[in-house]
Amino acid sequence: MNFYAAKSDPHLITLIIITAASIISLNMFLPSLAHMASEFNVSYSIMNISVAGYLAVTAILQLIIGPLSDRFGRRIILLGSVAIFCLATVGCIFSTNIWWFLVFRILQGSMISGAALSRAIVRDMMDTKDAVKVLAVIAMAMAIVPMIAPMFGGFLDELYGWRINFWVYLIIGVCLLFLIWLDLGETNTKQNETFHKQFSSYPILFKSRKFWGYSICMSSSVACFYGFLSGAPLVATKVLELPPSELGLYIGSTSLGFFIGSFLSTKINLYLNLTQMILFGRIVAVIGISSGLILVLMGNISTFTIFGSVIFIGLGNGFSLPGSHVGIMNVRSDLAGSASGLSGAMAVGFGAIVATLMGLILTAVDGAYKFLLILLIVKLISLGAAIWVHMLESKSIET
Repeated sequence: MNFYAAKSDPHLITLIIITAASIISLNMFLPSLAHMASEFNVSYSIMNISVAGYLAVTAILQLIIGPLSDRFGRRIILLGSVAIFCLATVGCIFSTNIWWFLVFRILQGSMISGAALSRAIVRDMMDTKDAVKVLAVIAMAMAIVPMIAPMFGGFLDELYGWRINFWVYLIIGVCLLFLIWLDLGETNTKQNETFHKQFSSYPILFKSRKFWGYSICMSSSVACFYGFLSGAPLVATKVLELPPSELGLYIGSTSLGFFIGSFLSTKINLYLNLTQMILFGRIVAVIGISSGLILVLMGNISTFTIFGSVIFIGLGNGFSLPGSHVGIMNVRSDLAGSASGLSGAMAVGFGAIVATLMGLILTAVDGAYKFLLILLIVKLISLGAAIWVHMLESKSIET
């Protein structure tokens, strides 16, 4: 069984591919969502469970993947997770019943282990200074892939139908299994039982107002992105009447904004401190979404007003998310791992709630207005949290 099994640390490209695959598994098929609802003869809200349910599973996995890999090793957990993804993908491909499809689609959430454990593997391999550089490179993949995958998925849908995207998922999963087997040796050389330690630290974090402030800010920012992914297919196909290939292009708009915001943040942070940068990002996002909503209410419903305004979601997130992550882990540096895992689960869980609301509330009649209104409400929550945490940090400095 150990024939050609990797014994050494993985190459950087392997970690990038693993991370990219976990992102592709979420958003490549999104341009097909409305067409899938028609084929399965169900409402968009039912079809949207394929997004919301997937996010709910990943939220739970965010809490347990880390401790499991600490106990049993990164390699075996990754191999098992990708194997489950492959089997679930086969189920999706051959499903003719919506409920069986949703069961298998939710099981595909196991792929989240790729993004979660790639960061842990980097920490296993390197000291803090080098790890930061490598994680920055991996983060670029997380910004670029969401721009490309929906465009590719929408193009494939127009040519061959929605199931082709899941055949691509299967090919990616099988290739990933071979790649992990051949190029990812075990990096966790100090495996131990950490379940009790991991979960016993959560009550300590829950008592911290700063943890709640940073986490709500981060969670609502991420949830807004997931809400966009969930609602955009209906708005684009039913309101704007865009074909899947064009929808895939516009779904990448928030990622484009995030890429630009992340780049600009490296320049602006020379003049702003951590909480000021977070606050700046939240204000940018609120202004952008508010402008789009006002134009829609005035009757200007177009691709530009809707997708042009949501670029500011990504732009604002690019400014504020890095600071939010740092702030969360700075609350208690000795509990940084637990804080990161817990806040990540909160973010994806909130994202699942917002995605579900999109599916339940949006209609072809008033989808554009409700779409932007929900995004604005979530962004206002994020802005409120940013103001709160800025006040808490300013008070700490004064005392």
